[in-house]
Amino acid sequence: MWPFAVSLRAGRRERGFALLVVLWAMVLLALLVTTITGTGRTEARLAANLRESARLQAAVDGAIYEVVFRALATTGAALPLGQMVRGPALVWVEDLSQKLNPNTASPQLVQALLRRVGVSDELAVSLTASIIDWRDNSSSTTAGGNKTAPYVAAGKAYGPPQEPFESVAELANVLGMTPDILARLAPHITVYGSSTLQSSTDPVVAAALADTGAGTGATAAATAGATTGVTTGGTSAQPSTGSRFLAITATVRGPGGARFTRRAEVSIGQGDHGREYRILTWTAS
Repeated sequence: MWPFAVSLRAGRRERGFALLVVLWAMVLLALLVTTITGTGRTEARLAANLRESARLQAAVDGAIYEVVFRALATTGAALPLGQMVRGPALVWVEDLSQKLNPNTASPQLVQALLRRVGVSDELAVSLTASIIDWRDNSSSTTAGGNKTAPYVAAGKAYGPPQEPFESVAELANVLGMTPDILARLAPHITVYGSSTLQSSTDPVVAAALADTGAGTGATAAATAGATTGVTTGGTSAQPSTGSRFLAITATVRGPGGARFTRRAEVSIGQGDHGREYRILTWTAS
């Protein structure tokens, strides 16, 4: 009987070990299935988000190109300026020729605009000098000193490049400029605007022009409508064969608070093959 008892106990141990192995295998399989299922759901969500983002981006880009193609037309209805709806997109169109160009504006006009956006007289004078020194190709400041020295004294690793500003954002590098001042100034300036701005539908720019005697406030806005095809108040622009600069901002909102915004600055004018456009800036947020 004894050998049989030993054999029975050994069989029970083997069956118990086999059961333990099966249980561990089932646990591992359950963990594997859970992981695969979770990964699949995550991948599905990511794919859905990418698909929705692509849809929003396509809608925004389509709205921008619709405005561009309409601006290319030399006949037909006027291109509205300001806010409009294009399909699912909310679009805002600006005529950049109505803004001040810091590369070509006179020191008096730059200073007047700074005052109009709330900069103190003393700071407006020094900032204007810094802006002129940045764009001017002379190696000395407007006061006759070395251009780089004040930047070195302020701990900057650069000095004025003595070249035109390539973007509005570049003004942030000018000595004395602060993020707050630039945020107030940026809506009224562009590096693509007219080099001989004498009137504007932008009320702040028009006021600055009036301050310098170059414009007449509200009359300047009306004059801009007559000379550029923009109605008083900047509500529409007649088709034109001349060169134009437009800023087009389009926003589309999707489910769950999703949002995509595109801003494009575009030049439109006569080219070798008729009316042509060129994308100057193309940013997203």
